[in-house]
Amino acid sequence: MRLEGKTALISGAARGIGRAIALRLAREGADVGLLDISSAIEDTAAEVRKLGRRALAIACDISDSGQVKAAVARVAAELRPVDLLVNNAGIVDNIASVEKMSDEKWAQEIGVNLTGAFNLVRAVVGAMAERGFGRIVNISSVAARGGLARQVGYSATKAGLLGLTHTVALEYARNGVTCNAVLPGMVETENVRAMPQTIRDRALAATPAQRFGEPEEIAALVAFLCGDEAGYITGAEIDISGGGHLNTLVLGGSRPASLR
Repeated sequence: MRLEGKTALISGAARGIGRAIALRLAREGADVGLLDISSAIEDTAAEVRKLGRRALAIACDISDSGQVKAAVARVAAELRPVDLLVNNAGIVDNIASVEKMSDEKWAQEIGVNLTGAFNLVRAVVGAMAERGFGRIVNISSVAARGGLARQVGYSATKAGLLGLTHTVALEYARNGVTCNAVLPGMVETENVRAMPQTIRDRALAATPAQRFGEPEEIAALVAFLCGDEAGYITGAEIDISGGGHLNTLVLGGSRPASLR
């Protein structure tokens, strides 16, 4: 198993893409620390244990640096120091035009989607560099490049993750630590299945593959980036959107983008 002997830390692991990543990394041999504010994180931990790997579920608001530091310390004490970090947690449901976006909602999205990822990277990257190995994967979105009408906070934070990715890659490549961004298009998660059919139809029409992605497909890419074979890949932005990132057609005033 390619990740045997490694410890992974995944944010937003209670459901959807985060849950799929946790299970895939466990199947590849990693023990996993799981962060989420949802109690469903315990269900993901139970599934990991069924695969024969250790799991530690921690309720954590990643926008709070103190909670993040405590969570990382627990993972190191109860499992092992973090070798693999996947920043997956994100808020996607604050729907408002730029002029109607409230200060509170803007701050909330910045706090979780961008500051949360920064908090986690900052908490683990130094120890990774000291050990000479680390893998960091940030789950961004095709919206990072094309924007998303009425979701200014989501688009801005996902673009911000690209800057974070590039900077971490530049600073830590010499220490054996890679940092890459994955940019999903529409993925068949609980939130996407709950979308109005008209929006689903528009998104499907703008996707050359003529289907939505599966969480397990995102997880497979993340697992590869966490392995030894990906050691020379860093600072990359990898689209996984069924060709949707190639489409410049605007449908209903909004380009389709990743929704958890």
